[in-house]
Amino acid sequence: MSRTVAESKDLMEQETRLTESRPASPGTLRPGGRTAKVRGAVLDATRDALAETGFHALNMDRIAASAGVGKTTVYRRWGSPVGLVTDLLHDMAEQSLPAADTGGLAGDLRANAELVRDTLTDPRMGAVFRAVIAAAACDEECARALAGFYRTRLAEWAPAVARGAERGEIPAETDPVELLRAVSAPLYYRFAVTHEELTGDVAERAAEAALAAARAGVFAGLSGGPGRQE
Repeated sequence: MSRTVAESKDLMEQETRLTESRPASPGTLRPGGRTAKVRGAVLDATRDALAETGFHALNMDRIAASAGVGKTTVYRRWGSPVGLVTDLLHDMAEQSLPAADTGGLAGDLRANAELVRDTLTDPRMGAVFRAVIAAAACDEECARALAGFYRTRLAEWAPAVARGAERGEIPAETDPVELLRAVSAPLYYRFAVTHEELTGDVAERAAEAALAAARAGVFAGLSGGPGRQE
């Protein structure tokens, strides 16, 4: 009986090697087909594990079992828990909602603040972000992955600031990245540092304060204006 189990396990790993023979860095897996399904299952399992137990309890073998994927696949494609988190953040950035276009910068910034608030107050995603932020505080690779996530999201919203500048709502040389950071910074401070409640009023005040600062020229001429895509 033990031989049969061992043979079955070996056949599963052989199938994995045959169907996914090329190693890939996190975030470079081919879209579509079995590879996409494997990646989706593994990232879903990673997200669940982060929400339930945090980064430091992330276990590659348990992720593979939860995803229904051979351990060899997980170790070869992602390499480590950090590799899983890096690819998860890449996927989250790609899957995030697109930037709003309400017709005015005030509305766009409120939408941005509300999106951040909704994400951080979501029981599952809030727990995921708390785990990733904690990991980034003590792991340089996680920190780079988290910074990459925010670069992607800031670039997605930067055109809203550029449109506001074109409409004359803020100085033409306003730095979009610094303005957008000013919107979300108070929310992340309450979320990660003081653990205060994130209400709708908090999000609205953050957007209003950032816009008032932008109109006063606080973010003008810092790093090249609205065209910056950091």
